[in-house]
Amino acid sequence: MTMTSDSSAAGVRVPDSKLSREATELVRDTVSDLIYDHSRRVYFFGALQGRNRDLGFDAELLYIAAMFHDLGLGEPFRRSGRRFEVDSADEARRFLRARQVPEDSIRRVWTAIALHTTPGIPEFMEPEVALVTAGVEYDVLGIGYHDITEGDRAAIVALHPRPDFKQRILQAFTEGVRPRPETTFGNVKADVLAHYVPGFERGDFVRTILDSPWAE
Repeated sequence: MTMTSDSSAAGVRVPDSKLSREATELVRDTVSDLIYDHSRRVYFFGALQGRNRDLGFDAELLYIAAMFHDLGLGEPFRRSGRRFEVDSADEARRFLRARQVPEDSIRRVWTAIALHTTPGIPEFMEPEVALVTAGVEYDVLGIGYHDITEGDRAAIVALHPRPDFKQRILQAFTEGVRPRPETTFGNVKADVLAHYVPGFERGDFVRTILDSPWAE
């Protein structure tokens, strides 16, 4: 696993709290280097986008949500029959409830994780919800790429490198959702399986309506 004592980059610092340290340890011991480094970058990029947008946010909650957001892609969850985002969000909720975190904070973390692949909605919600998605969109899709300076971007990538990231993250998505293709209906992960899983047939919303048991 990627090990580093450096918890700051580009003027953003990882919260130095017991909760954040325990989250870091749990995630680092659970996921691959790929997902760990990606999750840390999501926090840094999300925090910088929050600064750019002049949003006040709870850095600890943003960090927890960023760290847990892809946990549900892992092997233990692949037969859950649920969207990996929900599995990730539920794991974060269990982690936070076990540490007596207030329910409103837990709700924000759960929502931030559950909605991070649902474009067009998180940006209008609480800052922590909006910024997890902003961090994911920045790191995976390059949305808002030039909103962050080259120097800040380089500092974050130096701390958490992304070798062959595009292909490796697509492989991780494929492995994480391939055993539960029904969970990709109506969301972006259907595109992943369409590209990488021979014989995959995506759900069709129009067909679902026309073929429903209603006569009209």
